[in-house]
Amino acid sequence: MTRIVLSCLPLLSVASVAAFSTPLPFIASSSSALLSSTPTLSETDVEIEEAKELLRRAAETKLENPDRILNALNSLEKNCKRKFKEDPALFSKDIMDNISGEWRLIFTTGTKERQKKSGGRVNYFPLKAIQKFDASVEPKTIENGIYGPLDLPLVRFSGDFDFDERKRKLEFDFDAIEILGLLRINLGREQVAKIGAQTGLGSSNNEKLVEVGRRAFFDWISADDDIATARGGGGGLALWKRVVEGEPPFYGEGPM
Repeated sequence: MTRIVLSCLPLLSVASVAAFSTPLPFIASSSSALLSSTPTLSETDVEIEEAKELLRRAAETKLENPDRILNALNSLEKNCKRKFKEDPALFSKDIMDNISGEWRLIFTTGTKERQKKSGGRVNYFPLKAIQKFDASVEPKTIENGIYGPLDLPLVRFSGDFDFDERKRKLEFDFDAIEILGLLRINLGREQVAKIGAQTGLGSSNNEKLVEVGRRAFFDWISADDDIATARGGGGGLALWKRVVEGEPPFYGEGPM
């Protein structure tokens, strides 16, 4: 059965993406306005809002320069780490309060390994990839899928996750795969990790983690009403846009 699944999946593979070697400087146009209108905000808070403003625009339009998105993600990660150190429990609670729901993958740098193979090129994710989290149940559930025209689920993984509030680390396992919304197969962690790496929904680093008895993970950066950001176990950065009920399928790449 695994061979049948693997034979169906090469068509779903997507081109890996990676960071430019010489990114443009991240400059937010609203920094002076933020500083003047909200004088009580710390420099860290201002930089977080500047980065999020650019990332929200990118998630809505897919027109922002990829270099600036990468720099905004790095800036957001740096400053969110500072905020996390101030109050880890509160910061982690805010993430968990916002993480439940469906998220569309907008932008990813790919793993460090893929960045090397692609020569340092980064761009928007070209297909409709949706991750779904539900932190209101036990065990907490996660779903990851790629969708085609008319919202057809081409391939979809499902499993469970845990969140370590002390580290902002979301650890997960997939134990089932669904093809075209019709065929559901329960698989072992090793098989799912291998298929995930081949389709672009996971990284080869996940296979290595399974081999040593560890779970795949994200180091979560932020989650709010509009966007979410995280760094994967393979070293790549990702930006998601919350899926709003009634939103059209938006299959493929281009302005949204």
